[in-house]
Amino acid sequence: MDERLKYAPCGYVSVTNQGVITYMNQTFLDMVEYNQNDLLHQHIESIMTVANKFLFHTYFYPFIQLYGYVNEVYLTLKSSKDEDIPVLLNGRRCERDGIELVDCVFVHMRKRIDYEQEIRKSKKEIEKAYEDKNEALVKLESLHEELEMKQRELIVLNEELERLATTDGLTGLKNRRYFLEELNKNITLFSSSQSPFSLLIIDVDHFKKINDTFGHLTGDEILRGLAKIMTSISREIDIVARYGGEEFIILLPHMDKAAVKQQAEKLRSAIEKTKCADCFATVSIGAATFTDEDTDISILAKADTALYESKNEGRNRVTHADELVENR
Repeated sequence: MDERLKYAPCGYVSVTNQGVITYMNQTFLDMVEYNQNDLLHQHIESIMTVANKFLFHTYFYPFIQLYGYVNEVYLTLKSSKDEDIPVLLNGRRCERDGIELVDCVFVHMRKRIDYEQEIRKSKKEIEKAYEDKNEALVKLESLHEELEMKQRELIVLNEELERLATTDGLTGLKNRRYFLEELNKNITLFSSSQSPFSLLIIDVDHFKKINDTFGHLTGDEILRGLAKIMTSISREIDIVARYGGEEFIILLPHMDKAAVKQQAEKLRSAIEKTKCADCFATVSIGAATFTDEDTDISILAKADTALYESKNEGRNRVTHADELVENR
């Protein structure tokens, strides 16, 4: 491998389609504080937190397989000392010597830490200036201004990092990571108050055919149009997110089975009647309502099974997971 790549100013890792590491540069090894022998031929998920393993497995792999690339995925890696390492990940599928690989670039999010260190330094200088009032009056005012400026910069940086970490770049909707956090909050609320909630998984019918017929730019425009329809029909308390590819997901607090079925039909009908990017699209919807027996994994699985049933029954329809149990 090129010696310049070995010490590039960002971490570089090459993995197989199954996530097994085949190469990493020295910059990445220094970032995670491992030796090459520790990670070579190991699974990339072995140095991720549990939450990020789920995000990586359910979002990164499918997106790479569908589009061939992933940009700006916010992850937390685990160092050999079990310390959190916040990174932005870009990935791209490639082929070398007849073998399909995924090249990954990891950028350490050091800037935020640097800002915090600068603020702490400014505070210490202010304390020193107060000890020597006769000499520090003018400098003190200047340091106050510098501190306020850096605090404003840190606020802006934090807001931007939060936006990147929780927003889908194509549609402007919340992303899978944000949705999963909100799902767990609703599960906690359900445990304490039995407040009902439901969710919908929505898949665009024949989306590959749309892309093949009209092109990916039109496909992207359709996804943006569908996102606007879903947002306009949903309540302010609903969480509308892009699940990945042509799939969307909506979390609906305080909605039982009957209410969520009506909401899903309303959404399906509106999409069917609305032209996006000069063409009409339809969606298949799977619905599920949380129960005492459910977990975050099971409620998603139930909605996904209901979605699969909607597709099997001809698409452009809504199926609630409870209907599958009732019809057995």
